[in-house]
Amino acid sequence: MSRRKNRNINTRSGFSAYLRRPAVQLGLVAFIILVIFLIAQGGGGTTATLSAEVNADAAYQMVQDGAFMLDVRTQEEWDEYHAPMATLIPLDQLQARLNELPKDKEVLVVCRSGNRSQEGRDILLAAGFNATSMAGGMKDWYAKGFPVEGAPAQ
Repeated sequence: MSRRKNRNINTRSGFSAYLRRPAVQLGLVAFIILVIFLIAQGGGGTTATLSAEVNADAAYQMVQDGAFMLDVRTQEEWDEYHAPMATLIPLDQLQARLNELPKDKEVLVVCRSGNRSQEGRDILLAAGFNATSMAGGMKDWYAKGFPVEGAPAQ
């Protein structure tokens, strides 16, 4: 009987013994690495991703909600008419002037009809901004009756 008692004292049993198995330890390490990876990829679940493109109605609501409106048209197009809350950085200057844009806000990129704004949006996305472009451009914005300074040539 004393032999049996010694064997029970020297052997581990239960959960402690289970955790000492190399395969279990490896599995736990792999699980922890997976959790860390998923948190890093998802930004902890706090990052919102915008649609690639929005219509003028959604764009107007974004601006009302505090989005930064970036106009990538030329100075001449801007002088003709523009949204009063927009900031002008022509597309050909955008890459060199990224430091003028807020990293902590959604950026709505607009142009005349929607083509250049897509290119501007892609530049911003590649630089780490949360950006979208407006389909239909300032033509649609004006047609919807949203605020503008000036008027397009008729």
